[in-house]
Amino acid sequence: MKKFLSLLVAAMLGGFISLFVYEQYFSPDHKEPGSATSTRFMDEPPATLARYMTKLPTTLPDFTLVAEMTVNAVVHIRTEYERKSSVYDDFFGGDAFREFFFGPRQQPQQRSIVATGSGVIISDDGYIVTNNHVVAEADLIEVTLNDNRIYEAVIIGRDPTTDLALLKIEGQGLPYLTFGDSDAVRVGEWVLAVGNPFNLTSTVTAGIVSAKGRNINILGGGTAIEAFIQTDAAVNRGNSGGALVNTQGDLIGINAAIASSTGSFAGYSFAIPASIAKKVMDDLLEHGEVQRGLLGIFIGEITSRDAQELGLERHRGAYVSGVDENGAGAKAGIKEGDLIIAVDGQQVRNPSELLEILGRRRPGDGVAITYFRNGKEAVANATLQNVYGETSLVSREDITILDNLGARFEAVSDAEKKRLGIEGGVRVAGVTRGKLFASAGIRDGFIITHIDNQPVLSPDELNRKLRSKKGGVLFEGVYPNGRRGYYGVGIK
Repeated sequence: MKKFLSLLVAAMLGGFISLFVYEQYFSPDHKEPGSATSTRFMDEPPATLARYMTKLPTTLPDFTLVAEMTVNAVVHIRTEYERKSSVYDDFFGGDAFREFFFGPRQQPQQRSIVATGSGVIISDDGYIVTNNHVVAEADLIEVTLNDNRIYEAVIIGRDPTTDLALLKIEGQGLPYLTFGDSDAVRVGEWVLAVGNPFNLTSTVTAGIVSAKGRNINILGGGTAIEAFIQTDAAVNRGNSGGALVNTQGDLIGINAAIASSTGSFAGYSFAIPASIAKKVMDDLLEHGEVQRGLLGIFIGEITSRDAQELGLERHRGAYVSGVDENGAGAKAGIKEGDLIIAVDGQQVRNPSELLEILGRRRPGDGVAITYFRNGKEAVANATLQNVYGETSLVSREDITILDNLGARFEAVSDAEKKRLGIEGGVRVAGVTRGKLFASAGIRDGFIITHIDNQPVLSPDELNRKLRSKKGGVLFEGVYPNGRRGYYGVGIK
């Protein structure tokens, strides 16, 4: 019994000692000396993962509002025209010489050709801008709005040098887009292309601006203006004439072309800047024809290697490779070998940018040309001229003559006159298929030196002589390779 009681007392004493130690050192309510709070190991909050996101980011661009703003102002254009053909036309072109050798042509057969494209309404009373190649030579133009209303359109005016045309439908209160500032557009900016590819109406695609001032040599050179906005928005056949808009819904370009070896979208598309389109539309509305202000110079692009060979310290700009002695540039003091770097304070980095800036001006406008010569900058003040070397606006009568002939003219440089051994002349910068010059066999580059055996020294003189001509007219001249040419043209 004594032994049992001793063990019981020892166990109880050990328990009390253990409880005392636990209370003093391990109890959850225990406080360290000088501590104002206690530590509760069991009540710690659960661990969480850093950077855990409960929803996806919302910074991606949203084009729904812009699409709703623009899609109703872009129309589908359907054109029809009759193509006349015969056996000789199909195989030989049907000119007079082949007819002489192969006999009279068979009676032409008419074939109806249908083509489609896009257009943009730019006023609530039905004016529409599109590409010239969409409506050129069309006998019927049918416009379908996004709400399936159909109108027949008429051509107010066309400009092959910019590939633009102005149409009109009889409507009121129509949805329309306003021209934005294409100069403010930046490379990398989001844009939308709106049109009707493959007859899929009201199609919207998105991309970014890939480049500006792009020249792809699609309009034939001469006085043509190519300073396209390049984008990677998907554009295909049928998109021509459609809208290129920014994220505010402003019209910043008219879609015109794609870079493709297959005829379908392959990565890049090109749009005519709104700055040029607006000027052309204003001219067509006010004058019925586009008024082009010309500097009378020949320009090209040079590399740093070219600049070193030419003794230039710069290579960014438009290099003057020739000057018309009677042109606005020559009168202002610009010479061959100058490098134009700015117009009215606006930087010029390549020939396309110079053409774009001048394309917004009219005959009679004054411009300040900043150029680089002999290591120094200088400024020349020039007054732009029209196609005939005058500073006045071109009359409708003059334009009608040019339209009937189907040709664009430009001055000939002194260097080329000397090379060909001619005193003067007027170069045919472009010929329109189906017009008088094309039917007569006159090709691009032909230099007219005489009309009805009378010398022609300048575009201005050509204009004066053509005003008084009716019936058969003999055009004599020379091609750049030195071959002489004689063509009879019947002027109505």
